[in-house]
Amino acid sequence: MTGSASWDPTQYLRFSNERLRPALDLLAQVPLEAPSRVVDLGCGPGNVTALLRRRFPQAEILGVDTSPDMLDKARSAAPDCRFALGDFASWTPEAPVDLIYSNAALHWVGEHESLFPRLLSHLTEGGVLAVQMPAMHDAPLRRLQLTVAADGPWAARLARQVSAREILPVGAYYDLLRPLASRLELWETTYLHVLQGEDAVVAWAAGSSLRPFLDRLDGPLQDAFRAAYAAALRPHYPRRLDGATLLPFRRLFLLATR
Repeated sequence: MTGSASWDPTQYLRFSNERLRPALDLLAQVPLEAPSRVVDLGCGPGNVTALLRRRFPQAEILGVDTSPDMLDKARSAAPDCRFALGDFASWTPEAPVDLIYSNAALHWVGEHESLFPRLLSHLTEGGVLAVQMPAMHDAPLRRLQLTVAADGPWAARLARQVSAREILPVGAYYDLLRPLASRLELWETTYLHVLQGEDAVVAWAAGSSLRPFLDRLDGPLQDAFRAAYAAALRPHYPRRLDGATLLPFRRLFLLATR
């Protein structure tokens, strides 16, 4: 995780099963048997770091994140891994690593045109860069955050507020990395999450992309903004007859071997 938002591990992990599935799908495609050095870039609360430890029991594993609260949770989730506070945009390993694994994190930083080649350069020969990022910027979940933020008594406080960044088109990642990689795989998957509870999509967003907006508000103003966002979302994510809410969530996957 990164960005200026305060991260609440408990809120983020409220939908831990849904958030974990893409991480597992990415990990299943990593074509390495016994890497020596592994980095979980944007490790968050460490639940995925623990999976990396299980997959690669002999590896030296480092989790990197910008949130001290997330790192505290991660140290409990994966006590036999190392963790460090770090900015994704400038993070550099002490020595080349065999796997840089990043699940739902790199969309929080920009300048992917330079970031992704730089990450690839930190790999050993035959090392792998494995990345998963949400591709949701045109979806109501994300688009309406900006719409609601611009219209209401909170507008002045939220002026120019941004959340996770828009990622590049998939073809741009191909053009960027294909000349640098011995092997490159790209794919997209849309997950249909079945969420429970009232305004469940708001609760989902409050653990991630809505966090920077909520952090700028407090008390009744925060409550009013959240209520307005919920009202704007309901026509797009209606509750089904059984009370569940369906959230289609598209994600981009990338595997680049140096």
